[in-house]
Amino acid sequence: MGAAALPGNGEIATVTVATHPLVLGLQPAALVDHVAHVDWSLLDQIPGDRGGSMPVAIEDLEHILKEVKAHKLASPDELSPMKTMAGGSVANTIRGLSAGFGVSCGIIGACGDDEQGKLFVSNMSFNGVNLSRLRMKQGHTAQCVCMVDELGNRTMRPCLSSAVKVQADELTKEDFKGSKWLVLRYAIFNLEVIQAAIRTAKQEGLFVSLDLASFEMVRNFRSPLLQLLESGDIDLCFANEDEAMELLRGDQTTDPEAAAEFLAKHCNWAVVTLGADGCIARHGKEIVRVPAIGEAKATDATGAGDLFAGGFLYGLIKGLSLEECCQVGACSGGSVIRSLGGEVTPENWQWMYKQMQIKDLHLPDIRN
Repeated sequence: MGAAALPGNGEIATVTVATHPLVLGLQPAALVDHVAHVDWSLLDQIPGDRGGSMPVAIEDLEHILKEVKAHKLASPDELSPMKTMAGGSVANTIRGLSAGFGVSCGIIGACGDDEQGKLFVSNMSFNGVNLSRLRMKQGHTAQCVCMVDELGNRTMRPCLSSAVKVQADELTKEDFKGSKWLVLRYAIFNLEVIQAAIRTAKQEGLFVSLDLASFEMVRNFRSPLLQLLESGDIDLCFANEDEAMELLRGDQTTDPEAAAEFLAKHCNWAVVTLGADGCIARHGKEIVRVPAIGEAKATDATGAGDLFAGGFLYGLIKGLSLEECCQVGACSGGSVIRSLGGEVTPENWQWMYKQMQIKDLHLPDIRN
């Protein structure tokens, strides 16, 4: 397997925009990320916890953007100190699966008829994502400022309140027909559309993957999340260590192993990511622990979990073992933290292919 040729520099895995993509991502509101390195003095001036994610109004977002532009740190390996790209957890996973792994992907959601909407469309279509299920509506596209400190930790301020999004009653069976996987991120404000998507996906025979989003989301809306998990409709669940701790709050043991065991009772596959310590995964009675791959110090941790999920899904689609799925996820997650933002650069895809080759993992079908 590892003997397959690597793509040339600047090339990525081939992807054809399929009518019925293998993997569909539900991101009700298209989102554009503004990512920049900033110093701690700026983070101290911005309301909310450093390292967290707190929604803001459009006026606040514009004010923060202005402040960031004044304070940003020019990073020596970046052409531009601020990067703007299609964002959101599901978009990051789908784009990575399409661009880096050559898996046919589509996105279900809505974007505004503004500059940010055009940017989202341009970025996702350039990476081979099928956008026929993305509705364009009059109004604003969601935006998020991602501020990255010197340690690679990110503080996020999303503006979602006035953004257009797809509603539950707009979803059709046609959206899901012929696909194999539906990728979701838990969010209480999208619960109705998430439930509708899961219902239709299950009717059409799709597997469902759920990411637990953030420890704040799990802490504040744990009960509806448990109902989703206990429904038996979630086939694959991803949680990071903080989310896992919140999920088991009140239980005697709240370690990652206990969280993986809990999730595996309700899902076919359960994965708890541990940052620099790798991950733990369970499938039935099988348990694996796989170390992280790459530098211990992240340039920017944005998208690490999203790209890990993409790599893991690629492994499942290719029929790899649980351990190999985790290893591909570790290679993929390791590739995105090497530069700013949740989009992997061509050079870092090359890095990932080399890591996969070293580990004799199934390489994507790639352009010669």
